Amino acid sequence: MKSILKLITVAFLTLAPLTVFAQSNVAHINVQQLISEMPEVVAAQNELAKLEKDYTTQIDNAFKEFQTKAQSYSADAANQTDVTNQARQKELESMQTNLQEFRDSAAQELQKKQMDLMTPLLEKARNAITKVGKEQGFNYVIDSSPNGGLILAEGKDLIEDVKRELGF
Repeated sequence: MKSILKLITVAFLTLAPLTVFAQSNVAHINVQQLISEMPEVVAAQNELAKLEKDYTTQIDNAFKEFQTKAQSYSADAANQTDVTNQARQKELESMQTNLQEFRDSAAQELQKKQMDLMTPLLEKARNAITKVGKEQGFNYVIDSSPNGGLILAEGKDLIEDVKRELGF
């Protein structure tokens, strides 16, 4: 009985480090938290907020100008000819179209600016995660933020073995 206990103890002591080593090949990181705390991201978000505020101010001013003209033309419509009123109506329609086009353009510009600012920062974070993961000997780094995924995959890929098992 003692020899079986010694054998189990030796087996456990021999296999335990392997189990710990195998488990330690996986790490995790909350990428959303990392990104939100990067100073460059905070600066980029501030820049985007300023640009958005500038566009909002321009749109608000153009809308106020449109409203003022519309009210003025409406109040003065009875004193004008049909031709003048039609020209004013066309002018207001043109202003409204221009305002909508500017809104759309501003939204596109904001989106483009966000991509231009954030893409390199996201790539920088990903590269740093990969570097640290490799340096610390991890085969896998998983993004632990909601809807996260695998960031680093250095371990064995089972796809070919599974395909063989499935017969293709």
